[in-house]
Amino acid sequence: MRVAVIGAGPTGLLMGIGLARRGHQVVAIDRDAGPSADGTWARKGVMQFHHAHGFRSQVVDLVRSEAPAAWRNWLAGGAEPVEMMLPGGPVIPMGARSRRVTFETALRAAAIEQPGLTVRTGHVDRVIVGRGRALGLLVDGREITGDLVLDAAGRSSRVTRELRTAPSLGGPCGIAYVDRQYQLIDGVATPPLLNPIAWQGNYDGYQVIIFLHERGIFSALIVRPTSDRSLLPLRHNEAFDAATRAIPGLAAWTDPAVARPLTDVLPGGPLVNVYRNQRRADGRLAMPGLVSVGDAVCTTTPNFGRGIATCSLQIAELLRLIDRHGCDGEAIGEAFDQWGEVNMRPWVEDHCHMDGALARRWCGEDVDLEGRLPSDLILSATARDPSIAAATGPYLGMLALPSSLDLVEPKAKAVFRSGWRPGFDDGPDRHQLAEIVTRAALAGV
Repeated sequence: MRVAVIGAGPTGLLMGIGLARRGHQVVAIDRDAGPSADGTWARKGVMQFHHAHGFRSQVVDLVRSEAPAAWRNWLAGGAEPVEMMLPGGPVIPMGARSRRVTFETALRAAAIEQPGLTVRTGHVDRVIVGRGRALGLLVDGREITGDLVLDAAGRSSRVTRELRTAPSLGGPCGIAYVDRQYQLIDGVATPPLLNPIAWQGNYDGYQVIIFLHERGIFSALIVRPTSDRSLLPLRHNEAFDAATRAIPGLAAWTDPAVARPLTDVLPGGPLVNVYRNQRRADGRLAMPGLVSVGDAVCTTTPNFGRGIATCSLQIAELLRLIDRHGCDGEAIGEAFDQWGEVNMRPWVEDHCHMDGALARRWCGEDVDLEGRLPSDLILSATARDPSIAAATGPYLGMLALPSSLDLVEPKAKAVFRSGWRPGFDDGPDRHQLAEIVTRAALAGV
């Protein structure tokens, strides 16, 4: 089968490698030409490329099984496989510590060497349509025919926007973040972590997250509500440095005796949670022979590190369906859409509820005890009722859907009805932090 793929990011490359290894002829199109000769990679147009990423076990499992050459490249590039013990459960593979640039460089190198897969640089003008189905792509004015067209161009994909007219779920979630990359100084012990990949601090009005990558490199994130613009100065290095000194948990990682910065502050726009199915507004498939996959279907905020994991789950399922249905693009699209409604939509719904409630609590609202508790509050209630913990492991590992917490949600709600609330970590509240970063930004002008 001939397959044309829009996008050569992680989803497009993993789909392309997986299909080519099955004997299909694949062409993946991307505007980006790949890493420069010196190994650097700006990846213009992909805002999240240099931001923090988490690589869960679902990603590792997929790469090892579907793209073994990419797995070897990834390890050679420094990726560090890690394990963790689930609450009340066994030790399981957790994923890998890595930056996205390290991950995607490994994928790109494997894709270029993969027989049956061609990675082309170009601009996709539109999907070629005929006989009521997708027949390929028009790329820089030239036709690339295909029995199947995959849109792996991410949530901002414009090529298929006019075809997929069904209403989407979600949107801006009310939070935004900035981050900066550092590297631990040789010989310095790794500061405290909550798990092998991350540390998180919860403060009055904002949140701090550390994502540990390969070779002692890590990203430090400060997450804030978008309704309060007083922390906008954090995009300046001087202001971010002042914040890291003022927040004890962050200072433990970023003190000059512990780590050195590798980048300037990386501003991030307002975060979104979005689910888009494969359909038009009338309920029919957007176009038989066209399937959207990856972030083009499911996008979640980075605070739980689920983004590339949800893409990996989609890739594994879509490869299975192509194995089953062959060239029947309509059957593939219908089956994949039904699977997505059951297995992807709940993660977006979970984030919409959780992130929106978090932003409101940062702005002074109390916990809403009338509706379902957000998942993060169910998790935090384990501090008062340890019996809840046994049910949280499968959810944390994405081995079970968010509905797996329904059985213990009444227990968590009872904890909050008692008047208990999670405490804040030691550090300034948001208003105090705003004063600190504003003074630092003005002093740096």
